[in-house]
Amino acid sequence: MSNALQEHLASMPVIAILRGVTPDSVIDIAQAIIEAGITVIEVPLNSPDALQSIGLLDKHLHGKGIFGCGTCVDLDSATAVASAGAKIMVTPNTNPEIIAHAITLGMTPIPGWATVSEAFAAYHAGARHLKLFPASTYGEDHIKAARAVLPPDAQILAVGGVGASNAAAWFAAGVSGLGIGSDIYKAGFSADEVSSRASSIASAIGEISVDG
Repeated sequence: MSNALQEHLASMPVIAILRGVTPDSVIDIAQAIIEAGITVIEVPLNSPDALQSIGLLDKHLHGKGIFGCGTCVDLDSATAVASAGAKIMVTPNTNPEIIAHAITLGMTPIPGWATVSEAFAAYHAGARHLKLFPASTYGEDHIKAARAVLPPDAQILAVGGVGASNAAAWFAAGVSGLGIGSDIYKAGFSADEVSSRASSIASAIGEISVDG
């Protein structure tokens, strides 16, 4: 799954974060995002009936994108999202036990990290996609310094306060992708509004030369 995730991020290096989405709207919202060119989508577990939404994405849009959960902080939740069909598991923190569990369940873990020590702990637990969170409070220079010492196959994602307006600086610092939430979706947004926002972001980021 890690290779599949990398292929999707190579095409469009964005993970759409649908915090607050509900099962009755998740398919229309996700379809709008996919049609805009963003094909990696996470549903945070503090969204209403998140497991149902993840299951619906896997059932109705299977093969059109990579779907999973965000804000996973315990083993039971990891097991539940895997059963629902999640292919990625995003966490706000570094927990080697949860990372290893996700891999055992066939998911790609994307753990949150802040310090280089946390990034290495996540890497040694098996994670190859590492989420700097919250990115805005650390800044691009933090990525540059970490990138100099982390293994070359560690893919760094920036989440929290990132978007099309500052994407170029983050990619120049060495990230492989961005997690974008409210610039794409907030609870209550219509599919048309999400389509417009996602298309604008995909267009802007598509124009940025990413050297990886």
